[in-house]
Amino acid sequence: MRILLAEDHRPLADWLVLTFERSNYSVDCVYDGGHADHLLLTQHYDLVVLDISLPALSGNEVVRRLRARASKVPVLMLTANNSVEGRVVSLDLGADDYLGKPFAVKELEARMRALVRRSEQHPSPHWQCGALSYDSNTRAFCLAGAPLSLPPREHAILETLLFKSGKTVSKKMIADALFAMSESASSDAIEVYVHRLRRKLEDSGVSIVTLRGLGYILKHDDAPH
Repeated sequence: MRILLAEDHRPLADWLVLTFERSNYSVDCVYDGGHADHLLLTQHYDLVVLDISLPALSGNEVVRRLRARASKVPVLMLTANNSVEGRVVSLDLGADDYLGKPFAVKELEARMRALVRRSEQHPSPHWQCGALSYDSNTRAFCLAGAPLSLPPREHAILETLLFKSGKTVSKKMIADALFAMSESASSDAIEVYVHRLRRKLEDSGVSIVTLRGLGYILKHDDAPH
C-alpha cells in the first residue's frame, strides 16, 4: 500500500513515517497542503492521511480539490481540534474518516486498513486465491494452511497481486506499491522479486502469470483461463 502523509508537525510526521515503513507500507511525506495537492495530481496513492491544519492549503481544501477532480482515493483526516463541527465540515467535503489527536497508532492503522478494504469493495479482512490466504489485519500470508514468511518487497508484491486477484497488475502499479518517491523504481528488480515469488508458490496451484507488455496476474488452478 502506498500512502501520502501530509502532516506539518515534523516530529509526529517522522514518527508516523517510521511506523508505516515498519509495517511495510510505502510512504511519501509532505509538510504542507500545496505539496500534497501537487502530488495528488501527479501520483497514485492507495490512501491519504491528511492533517487538517496545514500551511499553504488546509487539509479541507486539499480534500475539496481532490474530490472536485473525481478522485476516489480514501482520505483519513487528523486534527487536534476534534469538534463535531470540524468533523462534519471535513466529512461533507469528501473525507472518509476522521481521527482526533492524540491517537493510538493501532487505531490509526486499523482505520487505514478498513478504508482500503472499503475502497477495494472487500469488507472482510480475509483474502483467498486458491491455496493462498491472507489476513489484512495481521498482514500474514498462509499457503496450503502453513505460514508463508516473505521479505518486505516480495510481501508487498504478493499483497498487491492478491488484492487485484484475477485482474492484470501493471509493473507501474507494482512499483507504486513498492517504492516511495525517494527510492528508485527498477523494472529489473520487480522481475527478480516476481521470480522469487514464483518459486515459493511452486506446486501450490497458485501462480503469477506474465502478460507480455501488460503486467502480471495472480491465478489458481480452479480459476477460469
